[in-house]
Amino acid sequence: EYEPRSSRLLVRGLGEHEMEEDEEDYESSAKLLGMSFMNRSSGLRNSSNVYNQTPDGLCSVSSKRTMIFCAVLIVIIVSVMMVVYLLPKCTFTKEGCHKQNSTDEKVFPWAQRRLPNSIKPLHYNLVLHPDLTTGIFTGSVQIMLKVIQESKRIVLHSLGLNITNVTLTSAAKTKIKVDFLENTSFAQIALVPSEPLSQTQTYNLSMEYSSNLSDTYYGLYKIAYKVGAQERWLVATQFEPVAARTVFPCFDEPAFKSTFNIKIRRSEKHIALSNMPKTETITLENDLFEDAFLSSVSMSTYLVAFIVGDLRNITKETNGTLVSVYAVPEKLDQVHYALETSVTLLEFYKDYFEIGYPLNKLDLVAIPDFQAGAMENWGLITFRETALLYDNKTSSILDKLYVTAVIAHELAHQWFGNLVTMEWWNDLWLNEGFATYMEYFSLKTKFPELQSDDNFQTIRLKAMTKDSLNASHPLSLAVETPVQIDEMFDSLSYVKGASILLMLNNFLAEDIFHIAIVTYLQSHKYGTTKSDDLWESMNKVTNGTRNVTELMRTWTLQKGFPLVTVERKGKNISLHQEYFLQSDDMKKQNIGHSPIWSIPLEYYNSSCLKTSLCSNMFLLNKASDTFETHDEVEWVKFNVDMNGYYMVNYGDNDWDALIKLLQTNHSVLSDRDRSSLINNIFVLAGLGKVHLKKAFHLIDYLPTETSTAPIVEALSQLDLIYGLLEKRGMQQLAGRVTRHIFRLLNNTIDNQTWTDEGTLSDRIRRSALLGFACSHDFESCTANASKLFELWKNSNGTGDLPADVMKIVFTAGAKTTDGWEFLLRMYYSSLPTEAEKSKIIEALSSTENSNKLLWLMQTALQGDDIRTQDLPQVIATVSKTLAGNLLAWNFVKENWGSLIQKFRAGSFSIQHIVTSSVSQFSSHAHLLEVQKFFEATEEKSYELHCVREALETIWLNIHWMEKNVKDLDLWV
Repeated sequence: EYEPRSSRLLVRGLGEHEMEEDEEDYESSAKLLGMSFMNRSSGLRNSSNVYNQTPDGLCSVSSKRTMIFCAVLIVIIVSVMMVVYLLPKCTFTKEGCHKQNSTDEKVFPWAQRRLPNSIKPLHYNLVLHPDLTTGIFTGSVQIMLKVIQESKRIVLHSLGLNITNVTLTSAAKTKIKVDFLENTSFAQIALVPSEPLSQTQTYNLSMEYSSNLSDTYYGLYKIAYKVGAQERWLVATQFEPVAARTVFPCFDEPAFKSTFNIKIRRSEKHIALSNMPKTETITLENDLFEDAFLSSVSMSTYLVAFIVGDLRNITKETNGTLVSVYAVPEKLDQVHYALETSVTLLEFYKDYFEIGYPLNKLDLVAIPDFQAGAMENWGLITFRETALLYDNKTSSILDKLYVTAVIAHELAHQWFGNLVTMEWWNDLWLNEGFATYMEYFSLKTKFPELQSDDNFQTIRLKAMTKDSLNASHPLSLAVETPVQIDEMFDSLSYVKGASILLMLNNFLAEDIFHIAIVTYLQSHKYGTTKSDDLWESMNKVTNGTRNVTELMRTWTLQKGFPLVTVERKGKNISLHQEYFLQSDDMKKQNIGHSPIWSIPLEYYNSSCLKTSLCSNMFLLNKASDTFETHDEVEWVKFNVDMNGYYMVNYGDNDWDALIKLLQTNHSVLSDRDRSSLINNIFVLAGLGKVHLKKAFHLIDYLPTETSTAPIVEALSQLDLIYGLLEKRGMQQLAGRVTRHIFRLLNNTIDNQTWTDEGTLSDRIRRSALLGFACSHDFESCTANASKLFELWKNSNGTGDLPADVMKIVFTAGAKTTDGWEFLLRMYYSSLPTEAEKSKIIEALSSTENSNKLLWLMQTALQGDDIRTQDLPQVIATVSKTLAGNLLAWNFVKENWGSLIQKFRAGSFSIQHIVTSSVSQFSSHAHLLEVQKFFEATEEKSYELHCVREALETIWLNIHWMEKNVKDLDLWV
């Protein structure tokens, strides 16, 4: 939906009264009334002198007192009636009355959420003074405007700003009289000049304003952190997607790219950072300093950034760019890995994209309290501390992989997203999908020892779980409201976007794909694009031999993905595709016909010993098709290395052939192929498409498995089953399932050492196996973990622990009261690194003490002792415990208003909180309770994608239990 389907995308201009008929039916005309600086009056009419006559003949009692009483009563009744008559009718409506201006009030001259294209900003001069003492910031902005077509108004964004002065001047410095209007519903302001603005002319719009520093993670917000017992403060920005308008009036849409000159005022004890290098500092009155920064490259408003605080840095230069990594002074010793990694990746991207990094500085800043993992502001990338800081002693191998991946993702954005930006948020996947794809491609190329392919496959499988729900959405989706835009920041835009690029790369070949990427970037640098622009670059490079646009639209314009069913008879292979929806009932209700994808099917079979060298490609672009192999084969495996974004089901004979292959010579298939087989068969078995017993039969080969990916996937599938059974009180059956997996992996678990030795794959496998064993009270595991915890505790937290097993050891320690309280004291102390603290908070959240769990969630929400950034993960971890399963949901219900105020209704944090807190519910009573709660919220929370996803997940859990528990009980 490159122009979105609904798509006028509301960009046509409307004059003061030039509104189309279908645009006159606003929810309420009062919402569109401007609030101008002109005189206003909204008081009720004064009617006190109206009621001074008494009607005759209404009171016949001769008593004087009675007559007086009647007269007074009649006056009161008539007065009330007249007041009611004279009051506006809206007084008695549910909506009430909106304040209106006098008869010369202006109607707000624009009725759409998207801004008109008649005027575009060319340049901003922005001066800001965030006062960390008062919690208020003041600012002034001067915007140079270019009139594209004659216009009777200037419409731009502003939200929560107290604008005190507005001036509009022409290029000739002539001051133009304007009316100032505001539409708070759409966060817009309008300047209506006394005469139309002339086409091709430039104008300067100046405004002064003030506002409060935000107490959320959005806009310009104030961050408290502690150094020992001393509290310190800094301010930072988070503008993506639509929060620049809360800090300065602007054209806050990605397509309105401009250059920016920024000046920041601060105290002497702080430094200021922005997108560009600092050019000068001048001294002002009241012990203030003003830092001025170079004019920026042309960029979207959501990429503007600045920080004021006490920070320190280390630097390194590469290809004329000074790379700096900043942190609070006490954590500067943890930034060295990030600096070296950033330089390596910056050099790699410059060479791969064949376009140099366009700025002469790049800052990476660790923020003490930060909602997202990181934000790609051009030249000033902000990170959560755990995503940037790395400590050799306390950071695990997974921590190292995470830090490297996040840096790779954000640096890729400097080209995909910053240099070339999606035109509108409906194509967010162009930014995030490409950055995610390049994140893993760059790690595979420059950091092969981190073996990122396994992790990439894991997150792709998780994204497919989400995408197989009816609550899913297409990659390109028409969005308009801030909540709808926020909701686009989900695993589909990131991971599904990356997955279809991986599939396309595999289909076209790496060299063609690479040339097409370079062509795309070169053609659109400093501009904005739609999805079709990318496909057109691919078409050019393939010289029309592949219609990439036609192929890829099937993956971006419709939600979900296909299930490919394979039937083999002799040499003949029959293929059939259908929309894979976890609920067949919902498919019947919602799909009139099954959509068709163009699927590049890659496969290999038993005729080739070197399977990785002889895979074949078949394009399935209709519902069913067939082809023949050269010879009859014993088995066939589709979706080689899971490079495709689809699921595969086989006939019973072919499943049996693959199961036999795994048991006799599993290494013939790659570890990623083995992992995808485990995933596919368990998902299909849960839906009744394959017998569950066959799925368990497939993993009987695990005693001979030595690779990480298949083991991790098997443990994940068994944990899902265990969680559902445990939370329904079926502990005996859950225990039997656990004992079954222990019988398969007992020797492998016993062979694990409590060290940080081995390859990355060895270390991740060790963490997964020991974590599973200890969480299910495997005796030798819990004994070893408890012993290591006591040694560490007796050293007062100063002893060394292997980082890869640190969380497992902490979790074992948190099971006792003394251990839990010691961990909490350590969390508060100045000793732990951020890597350690994240492991401690997860361990604390794993206790079965409900009082402690409730206290943790409440404390994280308050944000004083446990940072609110960690609350979503705390809730998710608490919900997995038996004691915390209902507790987490009750906490979400009771604090819903505070949660969406802090995190925003559509944000990834809220998505995580909602889906994780109910993910293991499997009863009709819980389904009804969750549904009724969200239906009753004032914020229309029931409309959120994540709420629909949560409800559908509960419904699917119910059906999984109904379909599978009886069979599971019979043979496990």
